[in-house]
Amino acid sequence: MSDYTVSVLSRIGIEGFVALSAYLLLLMGRLSFGQQAFFALGAYGAGIATALYGAPLWLGVLAGTALATAGALVLALLLAPVSGLAFAVGSLAFAELVRLALLGFTFQRAVGDELLGPLGAEGFRGIRLVYVSGLGAPGLLGVITALLAVTLLGFVLFERTRWSAIVRMIGEDAVAAATVGIRVRAATWLGIAAAGALAGLGGTLFAHWGTYVEPGHAEVMLGVHSLAYGLIGGLGTPLGPILGVALDIGLLESFRPLQAYRMILFGGIVVAFLIVRPRGVLDEATVHALAARLRRLRPGARTR
Repeated sequence: MSDYTVSVLSRIGIEGFVALSAYLLLLMGRLSFGQQAFFALGAYGAGIATALYGAPLWLGVLAGTALATAGALVLALLLAPVSGLAFAVGSLAFAELVRLALLGFTFQRAVGDELLGPLGAEGFRGIRLVYVSGLGAPGLLGVITALLAVTLLGFVLFERTRWSAIVRMIGEDAVAAATVGIRVRAATWLGIAAAGALAGLGGTLFAHWGTYVEPGHAEVMLGVHSLAYGLIGGLGTPLGPILGVALDIGLLESFRPLQAYRMILFGGIVVAFLIVRPRGVLDEATVHALAARLRRLRPGARTR
């Protein structure tokens, strides 16, 4: 596998975590433009742990994800009671506060002959653990793939529990959900925290893949893309957001001469899908139809 292919696949996997975080909130009826905040928090937290304090990769991933989860809990404290436009605007404002905080965040430490750490607007460079440890880009791709597979398996198992029905009920009508005894506030807290953890996990992997992170990675476009991936790929299955990421990055990488027009093309694709397939390629009806067809194809299935 070429270095270029490894890089593209790694990027798809990393952005897949952010797409899944936005997808989880969409199931709860929350439109978030702020998942990039947790992505950046995870990246900074993991980078500090491994580059400045010599933590192994697994511990850096845990540290960054924990920091992102803590940030998500702060957002939940502020916005759990609201939905709709208020949540969308509030999440964007929160992400901008995080970005501005990172612009002024300086924390450096001598590591060997170098001075490493976040340096305000200049970002945080020198997060080289993956490459100096011998894991390398292909090894990191294996880690990304394994973590993404475990995450998707978690979503599949989640869909088979009563919690999935609770989340979707809250997304459809929180008031009605509360009338049947569902603790809407607590469930919303958990959902926001879990979504923040997913975005933060993507950030921890990005920091070690790219060897750097900067406040610009908390800008709004990552949040917009994470929402759009679900709308393109489909909201009927967690594979939908991953498909959306693959379509976006794969198509644009296939037509590199059009890279300068990426945002125009991406916006056009989103608008087209909203008109033709408003819930994406793998919407609920398509997923149910595919599942029914697979059941009929099983050995011993009853045929008419």
